[in-house]
Amino acid sequence: MIDFGLVLEWIVKSAILILFGLTGFAYTTLYERRTLARIQTRIGPNRAGPFGLLQPVADGIKLIFKEELIPEKADRFLFILAPILTVIPALIIWAVIPWGGQVELFGEQFNLYLTDINVGVLYLTAVASIAVYGIVIAGWSSNSKYPLLGGLRSTAQMISYELSLALAFVGPIMLADSMSLVDIVQRQQEGLWFIILQPVGFLIFLAAGLAEINRAPFDMPEAEQELVGGYHTEYSGMKFALFFMAEYIKMIAISAITATLFLGGYAGPLVSRFPGLGPLYLLIKIILMLFFMIWVRGTLPRFRYDRLMSFGWKILLPLALLNVFVTAVIVVLTT
Repeated sequence: MIDFGLVLEWIVKSAILILFGLTGFAYTTLYERRTLARIQTRIGPNRAGPFGLLQPVADGIKLIFKEELIPEKADRFLFILAPILTVIPALIIWAVIPWGGQVELFGEQFNLYLTDINVGVLYLTAVASIAVYGIVIAGWSSNSKYPLLGGLRSTAQMISYELSLALAFVGPIMLADSMSLVDIVQRQQEGLWFIILQPVGFLIFLAAGLAEINRAPFDMPEAEQELVGGYHTEYSGMKFALFFMAEYIKMIAISAITATLFLGGYAGPLVSRFPGLGPLYLLIKIILMLFFMIWVRGTLPRFRYDRLMSFGWKILLPLALLNVFVTAVIVVLTT
């Protein structure tokens, strides 16, 4: 028999997570613009509303009313489908990320996460790999050489760095003896954060995560100097906004996953006594990780494409394999 109370709980939690993703995307763009302005000794957006807080609203209104064009010889169905395929994985990846333990509301116990599955890490890698299809389809369906080059670059880059990203997951899995993200966080609560036990895995995850979401210095699929914007050159209006939205939601998601795997997730002082502090601690860690991504973009130049691929295959992948081997040896010897 269907438990309608449980279904309602899932719907409410899903709505909250989607709202967080959409709102977080909007204000992450403002956060990035203001932070880059500080790095580059500029002011940044500060006119729309107090302290520029309404700038994302102004940008959204502009994109809604911007004329949408579809190239005459483009594959119309795939052209429209591509941005949808890109943004959906960025939203559904939040389903297994724990924001806290149990809290009591209205006399009932609620978990501060949508679901806890015993293959949560596998779910993350599976969902994250879907997004590349949207980018490839966008490049191909535009029927233009520059978007096609951007799509092909993205395919090669994501396949290369996803191997290292997946291997970076293995360290926390072995240390926690579980693929559940809730178990991984609880194991860190009981002992040390995994960034201390897995510093190399943490660095590999950061580098591969930046490449996975096409962030500088790994943003070759949309290298403006060469590809006039890359795979989304032919997109405008809300279709372009969906690509933009997917990138920034994935930035927040990668930050949340990094915090969950290596920085204790929602763990922090007094969280066992006051479980409501869990989401606050995780949010602070996400903001710090976002600052790191923005700082890297404002500091490091873009890789040349051949060096980007060489770094992925010749340095990051062997290092990730070595990290897995050493971690496995240590786990076996200490148990």
